[in-house]
Amino acid sequence: MSFNKFTKGLAVGALSALMSTAAFAEDITLRFAGVFPIDHQGTKMMQQVAEDVAAAGVGLKVDVFPANQLGSGEALFEDVARGNIDLAAAFIYADTDPRLEFLSMPFLLGGWDDMDNIMRNMDSEFNKILQEITDEYGVRVMAQNPEGFIGIVASQEPTNWNTFDDKGMNIRVWSSSVVKSMVEELGFQATTMAWGDIFPALQAGIVDGAICCTKTATYSIFAKSDVGTHFVEYNSISELTTFYASQRTLDKLNDEQREALQTAMSKASGDFFNYNRENDEVFGQKLLDSGYTILSLSAEEQAAMAAHVQETVWPSMAKSVGQDIIDRLLAAKEQ
Repeated sequence: MSFNKFTKGLAVGALSALMSTAAFAEDITLRFAGVFPIDHQGTKMMQQVAEDVAAAGVGLKVDVFPANQLGSGEALFEDVARGNIDLAAAFIYADTDPRLEFLSMPFLLGGWDDMDNIMRNMDSEFNKILQEITDEYGVRVMAQNPEGFIGIVASQEPTNWNTFDDKGMNIRVWSSSVVKSMVEELGFQATTMAWGDIFPALQAGIVDGAICCTKTATYSIFAKSDVGTHFVEYNSISELTTFYASQRTLDKLNDEQREALQTAMSKASGDFFNYNRENDEVFGQKLLDSGYTILSLSAEEQAAMAAHVQETVWPSMAKSVGQDIIDRLLAAKEQ
């Protein structure tokens, strides 16, 4: 073989390898893990993300795995941090880092406008703090999905439900010392339990209730299955799921792919927020129609409860969250 033919063969081989590598780099499939039930609006938003990314035509595909198929919300953060899962739609629990307890800070928000301005605004101090923490684990926050205020799903009416006296009821809390302290200040007994265990625990009477869900989720998950009878509307903490991604995965994508993914997630975040805001009262009525009783505080009772929790629980948060983070959140809230 002549030298020219040899070098020509090398060039063709190199070009073929380059084209193969380029095709591989552009044709990427990402795994998107979620915790919403299959027919939940949150899962529909995950599917919308996948459809919008595919429609962008940037060589990127998203496969959706809802309903804890790839793991519970408690486990997803570390799997995404390691790069075992590419994307997630879930609450970020504080199991990995106690500073993340600030996400469960009670009575930080006053209503839907606060959810939009503080939680959904990716330039807010709230999200700056979150990104600073998750950066340390190689996790990128893409968008936030506040769903409304969570309440307490109960199998009976709590005694003294609108005061701070003993409620005579044991309720489930998630793995948050802050939330546990709050419900105990309100007069409940608290049992820490993973999300996946709530439904059978309520059915079996292991707990009398759970702080967990918006009116929308309470109807969709519990009322439609004839579990629970009461929804106590304390409006203390917003249900929040986060679209987040492995930084390792994002680093493998090109600029167009990253932009398509961010655009799709930001759009889904807005659509999901608007859906929940518009349908909060609708699902409240569906709860009533299903036979549930909704217990709501008066404006005076709500203000008294907020003041009590802020006075008793907020100072104790400094031990886990750090006083600097609390100061930053409160300073931003006052602006």
